[in-house]
Amino acid sequence: MAEAIYLDGVRDKNVMQLKKLNTFFFPVRYNDKYYADAIASADFSKLAYFSDVCVGSIACRLEKKEGGVMSIYIMTLGVLAPYRRLGIGTKMLKHVLNLSEKQNNISDIYLHVQTNNEDAIAFYKKSGFEIVDTIQNYYENISPPDCYVLRKEVHAKK
Repeated sequence: MAEAIYLDGVRDKNVMQLKKLNTFFFPVRYNDKYYADAIASADFSKLAYFSDVCVGSIACRLEKKEGGVMSIYIMTLGVLAPYRRLGIGTKMLKHVLNLSEKQNNISDIYLHVQTNNEDAIAFYKKSGFEIVDTIQNYYENISPPDCYVLRKEVHAKK
């Protein structure tokens, strides 16, 4: 069944797919900077297709740190409900992890997850992410407003 899943880059010509998916996945609206960051991250942001239907996405932002080192921030990752548990989210996350490991200047990958999103927390922990912080009142207009910061080290600091 894995051959039915393929990933495609997020570009100007298909960014509307990402916008449409985000309205289904998340209770927040993203601004133009979010979409510009997703496109700018090149291969780190992907749309996922299942049998030629766009069913998921991962959008990342590359963040420069001191000494030319980079962090990857996973802004969003989502899969439409009927297509969950088919390995699509895992395939997108593994793509970002593999890409990060190939680039020596990436130190870590991190993201924010709402504290009550047990499925997402378990999903990321399965891939080696750890809860490293809790931020109170991170989200506006959604309950609970708190989030965890999950992080995975890619290349240990030398």
